[in-house]
Amino acid sequence: MKVSTAIAEILVREGVDTIFGYPRNAVLEQAAARGIRTIIVRQERTGLHMADAYSRMTRGKRMGVFAMQHGPGTENAYGGVAQAYSESVPVLVLPQGYARRLAHVRDNYNASRSMRDITKLAEPILRAEDTPAIMARAFTALRNGRFRPALVEMPWDVLGEEIGSKLDYQPVVSTRCGPDPEMVEQVAERLVAARRLVIHAGQGVHWAEAYGELRELSSLLGAPVSTSLEGKSAFDETHPLALGSGGAAIPGQLRHFLDGADLILGIGCSFAETAFGVAMPRDVEIIHATLDPADFNKGVRCTMALAGDAKLTLRALIEACRQRLQAARDPSATIAEIREVEQRWLAQWLPLLECDDAPLNPYRVLWDLQKAVGGRDIVITHDAGSPRDQLTPFWKSRAPLSYIGWGKSTQLGYGLGLVMGAKLACPEKLCINVWGDAAIGFTGMDFETAARERLPILSILLNNSAMAIELDQMPEATRRFRATDISGDYAKLAEALGGYGERVTRPEDIMGAIARGIAATEAGRPALLEFITSTETRASRL
Repeated sequence: MKVSTAIAEILVREGVDTIFGYPRNAVLEQAAARGIRTIIVRQERTGLHMADAYSRMTRGKRMGVFAMQHGPGTENAYGGVAQAYSESVPVLVLPQGYARRLAHVRDNYNASRSMRDITKLAEPILRAEDTPAIMARAFTALRNGRFRPALVEMPWDVLGEEIGSKLDYQPVVSTRCGPDPEMVEQVAERLVAARRLVIHAGQGVHWAEAYGELRELSSLLGAPVSTSLEGKSAFDETHPLALGSGGAAIPGQLRHFLDGADLILGIGCSFAETAFGVAMPRDVEIIHATLDPADFNKGVRCTMALAGDAKLTLRALIEACRQRLQAARDPSATIAEIREVEQRWLAQWLPLLECDDAPLNPYRVLWDLQKAVGGRDIVITHDAGSPRDQLTPFWKSRAPLSYIGWGKSTQLGYGLGLVMGAKLACPEKLCINVWGDAAIGFTGMDFETAARERLPILSILLNNSAMAIELDQMPEATRRFRATDISGDYAKLAEALGGYGERVTRPEDIMGAIARGIAATEAGRPALLEFITSTETRASRL
């Protein structure tokens, strides 16, 4: 059995059913021979984004895998691996490498060395017989502890070597760890004593599938719940105790309750300090409960901490709090306050959300989109820049993983690969990405991948013909050289690439265009709706 064959067989045993890639890489052909669906993308970064979403939507049960050629393939893939690392997503990265005798030549890109800082594990296969052990280490890293990419570099001369006639490999174990029981009791005392508690939930709730426990603790304590961008959709945002999601742009009720809290419990979040995350108040006590102790006191100071899986931690806190309470707290006053503050904040934005201007206001497009898809089983994601800020505060996600939020790194074009990976993992759902005319310049050719691979996504493009959020940063470059101007007829591009395309310029046509776009996806074609918008740059930054 050759090394490439052994790796493909290991993928099968680990439950991998899809591999994303760009040739040449011998594992792609061997995986296809074993029935693993092989999806070839137009550029490496998009393939990694698809693998990223595939891992998220299946919660790692069907691991996202990406394979690429040595040299330029691994170089082009760097950004996609870095994005998955920043978002704590497990992806198995399988770069082909230069032959061992060339692996450390100065001009040759060495993936296991160069990507060490953006992976949880980065290891080359230097001897054929080590293949099973190295792959086991990679999958162990992927399935245990904090989730992040793992990389196994495969020198091209190793891939063709024999490892023997029998493969000695068993699927790796997955483990969960719980919090310190004594600290749970101390934290429960503090939670019960708090009078204005806010629970802030992150992506760890998704990975642990701790949705029921999060609702239960909120109901028991009568505490409102906010989420990070990555945690958005972990708590039903139509629930009366929901505060919404916090990024750079946030809803008014979220800012109000964070600033008025006497205690914040962060569960399954990193509290990483980032320009694209919600700012925590400096004078409020924070209890931090998350899987990776390296996050404690990294971005915010915590006075108490619990290290462990979000589901196990929440369950322990529920039991400890229940022992201290005779009955669940009455949340009616908190619910009334949330409703009053939200309505007051929303009234300030309704002129934009219901704007009848042309060019279209992007807030109107997204407001109508939410009304048009209400009640459907959806997955939606944003792109970097204005689309993220214009969507996140106002979009109310209901079901778990119905919103893929992100933002610790903000690479343009990420949303297209995410939504294609989501559609592949969840073909029954309406999968939507919202992006701008800057983002489509980075990954837009991979709309053809959606058409070719029969992934009928709905792509909402906000085209303002400018790098709008850079206008105030580059006034002279814009005035003298039009440096922030960009252009294109992207609806025609979508049609040329095999999808449905439509350009919309009038507000009265928005709902009809969305209906036609959805109909196209139901007929099996990806759809791109191009909305010609103003250079709206206002955002709910509170």
